[in-house]
Amino acid sequence: MGKKKKIDKNNNKTVKSINNGIRSSVRKINPILKSIVGKKVDVAIRDLQFSEKRVTRDIRKTISSAVANAENNFQYDIDNLIVKEAYCGKKIVMKRFRPRAKGRAAPILKPWSTVTIILSEAKQMEKHGTKG
Repeated sequence: MGKKKKIDKNNNKTVKSINNGIRSSVRKINPILKSIVGKKVDVAIRDLQFSEKRVTRDIRKTISSAVANAENNFQYDIDNLIVKEAYCGKKIVMKRFRPRAKGRAAPILKPWSTVTIILSEAKQMEKHGTKG
């Protein structure tokens, strides 16, 4: 069987981007992703720009990819895009060993993560006013 396409019953416009090769642990990425959920895309990218964490560069690339997907594949207006969901999952953990005193060895774990960013178009209700 092939991939199943998820059909959104609420007709919400969403677009997704997945980065499979981030060389960082989930524990370090999660707080950064939680801080950008619900923000407009340009605000989220700006916040990541001024963060001192190394991994924010990869997250910024993933958001930019999702914006490009929305613009080129679905013709969404990029000014109305917000970060609907952002989550990460564990991937492979490379194991290395460091020699120690008295013939011992200490393990070094090098985790990899995968980051998924889902954008959606914000509702235009607040701009037009909804007085009836």
